Amino acid sequence: QVQLVESGGGLVQAGGSLRLSCATSGRTFSSWHMAWFRQAPGKEREFVAAVNWSGESTDYSASVKGRFSISRDNAKNTVYLQMNSLKPEDTAVYSCAATGIWLIHRADLYAYWGQGTQVTVSS
Repeated sequence: QVQLVESGGGLVQAGGSLRLSCATSGRTFSSWHMAWFRQAPGKEREFVAAVNWSGESTDYSASVKGRFSISRDNAKNTVYLQMNSLKPEDTAVYSCAATGIWLIHRADLYAYWGQGTQVTVSS
């Protein structure tokens, strides 16, 4: 069992930055690929970014590539999402998730999920 807890969300003006964290429990953190998804009101959940088990490979959606950066610290059992140049359309609940399959954007193939943290970007 893996438990995920996100933090770092909040209200920020357009052009600003936020850093999200996802702390995990369990001794198997380093064996999971980790990702961030987001869901805006009235929209489906969408893939944002992923990092492989070692942190050496990353994957981004086209909408955030060049602005967001995902990383992990296996010693701290934590994955991060640095979000720069935020736009109002980035407003959503951001959730971290864990999967055993690399390069997967389908939410139903992620085994564990956090509760999410709200990010609101004002114009």
